[in-house]
Amino acid sequence: MSTRTRPISAGELLRLDDPSSRVELVRGELITMPLPGGRHGRIGSKLLRKVGNFVEAHQLGETYASETGFLLERAPDTVRGADVSFVSRERLEPIGDPEGHLPFAPDLVVEVVSPGDRPGRIAAKLAEWLAGGARLIWWVYPDRREVVEHRPGAPPRTIVEPGAQDGGDVLPGFRCPISNVFD
Repeated sequence: MSTRTRPISAGELLRLDDPSSRVELVRGELITMPLPGGRHGRIGSKLLRKVGNFVEAHQLGETYASETGFLLERAPDTVRGADVSFVSRERLEPIGDPEGHLPFAPDLVVEVVSPGDRPGRIAAKLAEWLAGGARLIWWVYPDRREVVEHRPGAPPRTIVEPGAQDGGDVLPGFRCPISNVFD
């Protein structure tokens, strides 16, 4: 006998209140993740500051922290959050500053990999971000001190020290040495 209930909607997800975990929605099913640790938060915060300062200085759009939900799929709904994200000014102008989930994938997605993240879950989330329209995705691996960059239709590119992460056509002119992310 199945105890499965009906799918949860994106609107219902907004009304949940569980401060002990991070919650996303995948095709109507709640996915809970433990709150990440200190290193994860420090690296995510550094990247948010670096990307955010660049975006603000060049008036490119907005950056978002990990609490922001992006609605990637409807009926059943999929809402994902990234550790750091950026959405261009041109894409934000038609929707303004929504109080709820943003109705599309960000232009840039930054995910800091935690020790508990499994390759299958990483691959599934990557596929969802790309299918949702993300133009640039950085998977940040603290243990390996590297960043793996993904773009639609292109092979992944791995950046290791002493290399630098750049924003390509999504954040033209942005450059951040990998050592600055981890140190």
